[in-house]
Amino acid sequence: MPDPTRFMTLEETLEVIADLKRRKKRSVNSRMNLIIFRLACCCGLRRSEMAGLRLSDLVLSGARPCILIRKENTKGRWESRRPRKVPLWWDSGTLEDLREWVEFRKTMNVTASDPVLCGVTKDPNYAKPLTGLLLAKRWKTAIRCLGAERVRQLSIHCGRHSYASLAFSAGRTLVEVKEALGHSSIKTTSVYLHAAPRDVPDIFAV
Repeated sequence: MPDPTRFMTLEETLEVIADLKRRKKRSVNSRMNLIIFRLACCCGLRRSEMAGLRLSDLVLSGARPCILIRKENTKGRWESRRPRKVPLWWDSGTLEDLREWVEFRKTMNVTASDPVLCGVTKDPNYAKPLTGLLLAKRWKTAIRCLGAERVRQLSIHCGRHSYASLAFSAGRTLVEVKEALGHSSIKTTSVYLHAAPRDVPDIFAV
């Protein structure tokens, strides 16, 4: 029996995205929270990977747009770490939101080496990168439309579980999901799959 405290359903995912898209028109913080949610739930990034993400790591054009996860930004012992590419061509909605966010960041006089997520200011010298703790807090704010009980249950790491399940549901193979998550073992990836029927269409195109 799938554990509902470890992943978000398709309906919940779409509800959060729709809520944040409404809110981003009025609030820069909501705009950033949408990107945090996209990176966690629609890209499967760990919060440490989000915190270390640079603008130069986003490849948002071409036939195979992706997020480059550098070796130094991955998890585990150094000798076992390896870089990876998180595909964005799977998900047109996330790709479009990231493109909009990068254009917004460019208005802040940033360079390619600046973080994707940081305090919003036009002076990059005062733009503090978001820590893992702040990202986790922002995740909780991002999903508040689901109600207090679900906010309590769902950590930012649950976004990674949700990504695995939703990508598999959309027709990606177990090997493809494994590579996107950066797992070394198929067995580990299998643990991340929760209630994932294989008859769901492109659920990310929202």
